[in-house]
Amino acid sequence: MFSEKIRLLRKEYDMTQSQVAGEIKMSLRGYQDLELGVMPRSDKLLAIAEFYQVSIDWLMGRTEKREVNR
Repeated sequence: MFSEKIRLLRKEYDMTQSQVAGEIKMSLRGYQDLELGVMPRSDKLLAIAEFYQVSIDWLMGRTEKREVNR
């Protein structure tokens, strides 16, 4: 679920894996692992959610609502 969502977001933003990895300050290989199904550490999960401006709950499949509650 998580890997599918970050792949979807990356394509919506028309970015490469390398570009996203750079934006969230992780290695390309580390980012590729996330798209292959490895679960992120909490700091990377937060960085991804903030970069794409989506909720962590949506990324993790807990809700269908993308928006962040602020």
